[in-house]
Amino acid sequence: MNNKLVWAIALKDMRSIRRTSKVWIGLVVLPLILGVIIPAAVVSLGRWGDISALGGDQMTILLERLPAADATDLPDIQHRFVHYMINFMFVPLFILIPVTNAVMIAVNSFVGEKERRTLESLLFAPVEIRELFAGKLLASFIPAYASALASFLLSGVIINVLAYPMFGGLIFPSMRWLIIMLWVIPMFTVSAILFSVLVSARSSSFQEAQQVAGIIVLPIVGLLIGQSTGAVMLNPLLLLLIGSVLLLLNGLLLMWVARLNERDLLFERQVH
Repeated sequence: MNNKLVWAIALKDMRSIRRTSKVWIGLVVLPLILGVIIPAAVVSLGRWGDISALGGDQMTILLERLPAADATDLPDIQHRFVHYMINFMFVPLFILIPVTNAVMIAVNSFVGEKERRTLESLLFAPVEIRELFAGKLLASFIPAYASALASFLLSGVIINVLAYPMFGGLIFPSMRWLIIMLWVIPMFTVSAILFSVLVSARSSSFQEAQQVAGIIVLPIVGLLIGQSTGAVMLNPLLLLLIGSVLLLLNGLLLMWVARLNERDLLFERQVH
């Protein structure tokens, strides 16, 4: 594989992000909402609000389901609320940042070439299909994961500044969050990209590809529901298992991509 060619394709696609408002706005807006507004609101509510009055008995029951390792050193419901929201409820919302952005960028990859009428020149270029996919994967992964890292750092500053007087120490990030950032999110982002690029390559319009690729967020919605009901409580072992399953899924998707090695099959649907 020609690494220089792969990077050239990736850089070309990343430069095109600035011309697609649907993509670059997401890289800015989502981190601001999920990395600034929501963490600040959650910690402020836990610090100065009345959680017992807010959630009633259901909130109390939910917070009592915290694992013993998490509930230790949490003296009251206010501390439990902040801990639960930051380390459990905030996780699926945060995963939406790189996954949503990766889907938007990846979907725009091939369909964007079709809609800009640049696909023909790309097809006749001396580029192997695997180099093309590798370049577009990098072009989607780098900005999506970078936005997640930036949001993670910003969230850490805001959470710790607001929660320090309440907890008397730094509460973010935990080991759970390190596993999420270094293992689960990269695996999930790659899965979203591989699926979205496959959908994008076989779609004729951005809207069509976006609707199909949007299926990738359904597991995140399921995780959010599980967390909100207490049916699923993420722990380091479960997170490692989730990342491993996603790694296996990525291998299967890569095998699928490898089968699409004929240009006329890969780009059979054109914009007319």
